[in-house]
Amino acid sequence: MRIILTGASGFLGWHTRLRLHALTDHEVIPVGRPEWPNLTETVSEADAVIHIAGVNRADDDEAIRSGNAALAEGLASAIAGRGAPLRVVYANSVQTGNGTPYGSGKEAAADTLRAATTSAGGRFVDVLLPNLFGEHGRPKYNSFVATFVHATVSGEAPSINDNRVGLLHAQDAAQALIDGLVSDEARLSPTPEEHGVREVWDLLQEFHAEYVPSGQIPDLSSKFRIDLFNTYRAALFPEHYPIQLVPHTDPRGSFVETIRCRGGEGQTSFSTTVPGVTRGEHYHLSKIERFAVIRGRAVMELRRMFTDEVLTFEADGDQPVAIDMPVGWVHNITNTGDDILFTQFWSHELFRPEAPDTFPEPVRSEGPSA
Repeated sequence: MRIILTGASGFLGWHTRLRLHALTDHEVIPVGRPEWPNLTETVSEADAVIHIAGVNRADDDEAIRSGNAALAEGLASAIAGRGAPLRVVYANSVQTGNGTPYGSGKEAAADTLRAATTSAGGRFVDVLLPNLFGEHGRPKYNSFVATFVHATVSGEAPSINDNRVGLLHAQDAAQALIDGLVSDEARLSPTPEEHGVREVWDLLQEFHAEYVPSGQIPDLSSKFRIDLFNTYRAALFPEHYPIQLVPHTDPRGSFVETIRCRGGEGQTSFSTTVPGVTRGEHYHLSKIERFAVIRGRAVMELRRMFTDEVLTFEADGDQPVAIDMPVGWVHNITNTGDDILFTQFWSHELFRPEAPDTFPEPVRSEGPSA
C-alpha cells in the first residue's frame, strides 16, 4: 500500500514510521509542515492515510481546539478532491469529546474526517489513544513521562500530583494505527497499562541511580520496565556515552566487568572481526543491546532513523568502553585496527528466531556490512 503519514516528524509519527519501515512493505509518504501545501496532490496518489498531525499544547485554548480542527479540514478537502475511496486511520484520543479544548478539537477533527471519508466511499477508522510515552518524547508537551525523564536527567525535582494513569508505549500505539489499515472495525481502543504517577517517577530514580554511575542495567522483569528504561536512556544519548569500563589489572592480566543486570532475561555473545570489516547495520524496536570492545580497535557509528547525522564513537580494548544502542537508531561496528577485533555483545532478551527484533539498514549509504 501507498500510505500517507501526517505528522511523520513528530513523536508518535516517528514511532509509527519506524514500525511501518520495520514490519511492513508499505510505501510511506511522510507529510509534515513543508509538505502540507501539496496535500491534495499527495492524497490523490495514496491508498490510505494515517493522520497523526495535531496540536497538543498551545499558548491559548482556542489554538488547541481550532488547530486540530483545521488540520482535519485540510485533509478532508484533499480527500474530497481525490474522487475515489480511501482508508483513513485517525490517531484520536480517549479525551475526545470531554469538553476540554483538546478533547473538543479532536472530536471535531474526527467528525470532519469521518464525513469526508465515508462520503467518498472510503473507510474511516477511529483509534482512541490513551496517554503515550516513549523514546524522544518532548518534555512538557507529549506526556508527563517525557517531563519526568527530562527532570531525572537534568537533576530537577518536579511537583507530583499522584494518581493512576493509563499508559501506552508509542510503539504499541503505532501498532494500533497500523492495525487500522486492515481492520473491519470502525473504532479501535488499545488497552493501556495503569500505573501511578509517583510510581513512574520512583522507577526513573531507580534507573538513574543504578545506570548512570556504572552502566548497571536495572531490573527489566516486565514490559513496562523495559519500555520506560528505553525511554529514559534515549534521553541520555549521546552525552552519557561511551560507558567507561574499569579494568582490574594484576601480574596475571586484566579483568573487566562488561555488564551487570538486576533482573530479567539476558544473553551474552562475542564475535571476532577481521580488519576493515563492518558488523551490525541494523536497528531494533525494543531490544536493549550493548557493544563492548575487549580486544583491538574499532569505530561504532549510529544514526537515528529518518535523519542524516551519523554519530561516531571510538573504542579500544586497552581502554574498554561500552555503548548501549538506543532503539530506532541504526548502528554498526568496524574493525579499524590491524589485528582481529574481539567484541562482546549483550542483549536484555534471549534471541528468538521467530521474533529477532533486528531490521537491516545501513548507517551510511556506502560501506560494507556483515
